Amino acid sequence: QPVAGSLAPAVIAPPELTAADYPSITGVNSRVTVWLVAQLHLWFAAFVLAVPIFVFIIEAIGMRTRDKRYDDMAYEFIKISITAYSLTAILGGLLLFSLIVLYPHLFSYLSRVFGESMFYYALLFFAESAALYLYYYGWQWLQGGFRKWLHLTVGLVLNAVGTTLMFLANGWVTFMMSPAGLDPAGLFAGDTWAAMHNYLWNPINLHRFIANIAYGGSIVGAYAAFRFLSATRPEERAHYDWMGYNANFIAILALLPLPFAGYYLAAEIYAYSQQMGITLMGGIFAWLFIIQAVL
Repeated sequence: QPVAGSLAPAVIAPPELTAADYPSITGVNSRVTVWLVAQLHLWFAAFVLAVPIFVFIIEAIGMRTRDKRYDDMAYEFIKISITAYSLTAILGGLLLFSLIVLYPHLFSYLSRVFGESMFYYALLFFAESAALYLYYYGWQWLQGGFRKWLHLTVGLVLNAVGTTLMFLANGWVTFMMSPAGLDPAGLFAGDTWAAMHNYLWNPINLHRFIANIAYGGSIVGAYAAFRFLSATRPEERAHYDWMGYNANFIAILALLPLPFAGYYLAAEIYAYSQQMGITLMGGIFAWLFIIQAVL
């Protein structure tokens, strides 16, 4: 143990819990509750992280070609993202509340290990919010010449901050799968970067980045299809038909390398722990894995 007044980091021991240590709420299954909230948050987060990526690219293409259709399409894409962003934040707050209430010991341990990165995550969340709203509401004002370059810069900052947020959250998730930065006794000695940069961090970063783009493109494609079917004017139908084509093109373009990223992730899981890989593909989660493969 570090001596009082020394510069040595405090040693953090993982909690040793029994079933009695977990809060019990009548009629509430803690695992299912956290799973549902986390899954909903993940869906919306994947969408709001992916859409600004291809919005930025489409806007840059429109600026380069001087074709206003690209600019209009990019603006409509980001308009959809704005709506989803509010729901993402609400679900994120609900997930935080669920973890604190249903798994207080786990959350306390993770917040001590990743306290610094969680602080930066909060700051980056506000930075992303500011960048997203500036990017959307400044779209019409920041048109032409230097203003357009400034608007593209805001889009670049938005994507950089959003991707960093995803990487930070991935570090917390993968630490629970492949813990790192621990001594042989399982104690955390204060190296947050070592805990973040664990065995599965890079594979999950790559897989989620590609999957987000495929997912975001598919959702926007579905939106464009709905607007196409409900449009009454020929020019509207032509616009949404073209919008749906581009969204599906983006989704398929990202979907093609996704199985290889998934194979890389699965291979790294097996390399880290064969038992974890067997549980994933041949154990209690086997049917879920088969259903996912079919889908």
